Amino acid sequence: MKAKTLKKNKVNVVTLGCSKNIFDSEVLMAQLRANKFDVEHESGKEDAEIVIINTCGFIENAKQESIDTIIAYAEAKKKGKLDKLYVTGCLSERYKPELEKEIPDVDAYFGTRDLPRLLKTLKADYKHELVGERLLTTPSHYAYFKISEGCDRPCSFCAIPLMRGGHISVPMEDLVKQAKGLAKQGVKELMIIAQDSTYYGLDIYKERKLAELMKRLADVEGIDWIRLHYAFPAGFPMDVLDVMRETKNICNYLDIPLQHITDNMLKSMKRGTTKEKTTELVSTIREKVPGIAIRTTLIAGYPGETEKDFEEMKEWVKETKFDRLGIFTYSHEESTSAFDLKDDVPMEVKQERAEAIMEVQQGVSHAINQKKVGQTYKVLFDRKEGEHFIGRTESDSPEVDNEVLVNAKKDFVRIGDFSNVKINSAEDYDLYGDVV
Repeated sequence: MKAKTLKKNKVNVVTLGCSKNIFDSEVLMAQLRANKFDVEHESGKEDAEIVIINTCGFIENAKQESIDTIIAYAEAKKKGKLDKLYVTGCLSERYKPELEKEIPDVDAYFGTRDLPRLLKTLKADYKHELVGERLLTTPSHYAYFKISEGCDRPCSFCAIPLMRGGHISVPMEDLVKQAKGLAKQGVKELMIIAQDSTYYGLDIYKERKLAELMKRLADVEGIDWIRLHYAFPAGFPMDVLDVMRETKNICNYLDIPLQHITDNMLKSMKRGTTKEKTTELVSTIREKVPGIAIRTTLIAGYPGETEKDFEEMKEWVKETKFDRLGIFTYSHEESTSAFDLKDDVPMEVKQERAEAIMEVQQGVSHAINQKKVGQTYKVLFDRKEGEHFIGRTESDSPEVDNEVLVNAKKDFVRIGDFSNVKINSAEDYDLYGDVV
């Protein structure tokens, strides 16, 4: 029996995975809104006629979450709770034939670059004049800012090039125009994202242009913070550091996924670097941009990772004292070059190693945070939760990094505004303070 509450032309977009997917969903939603669709993001109301799931296919856990979500909505469709179900994104780019066979209740599957085809299926026009327009799903004061699509790197463990294709930079003029549009909407912080941000410009300008792009974005009125994510270590463009140091509204923050540190692991991972070069790079970054917060990501349990490799990585994390750090357990992905290797580290060992690294990082983070007590920081406030206003310093990206908590009974701040906060106490990952 069909539910009578379904609203015609109402679309619920569900996003799984990373910030790149959030960006893609926002572009899709802007196109649908322009075509007079009533669009919501991850609505809990169950009154949408159409559901579009933007999937992730990066590692095993993410794939499973995407599959579970598709199955749940396919069941809801069988019960008449929605009319049409479409799936897009990385998982359906990579496994379309298998998904069509296993979950036939989905009306159509689309890949990562199939937006015009998806819109056509919905009888919507792809509006070229809207290129760069988005319906933000983040709080209105910050936005993810994708400067390129795809990746040309050969990393052995990574399936992203299979799902996103080769690297394509967005022209600088288009990005500046997008930034101006976001600033007009009230966006104060841009999070630069890409599969590899340091590769920006090589395809269209024949040289790395990330530093110039950042300079031009920094000139956009109303943008107070620009934050750089997903920089690849091999061939890192040093002029980016000069721009960061000299430009007031570019955050002293760098997300640089290093993945491992032993030479044999880096070689097998096809990272194009060595332990010596990596250590030197981190040292140069800190030298050129004093006070910079460096975030990195590591992998535990890559094929052939010995106890010695792991101990060396753990010791390096202890010594290097990254401001922010995350770690994944290795996921054996078909069609990657590492798939030819034996996935020989048992899952429980991968898990133990990841936990051991995070334990070291917890101590590092605690020590760094204790030094911040008594200091005053500029904080951008993202939300109110319970009895606290919650914000971030220049050293922190949303969702993944530390937060600053201010007692809402004592102090009032407006969400989306900056305030100076004096830190009076600190935990492993959180700072507590008073507005000054």
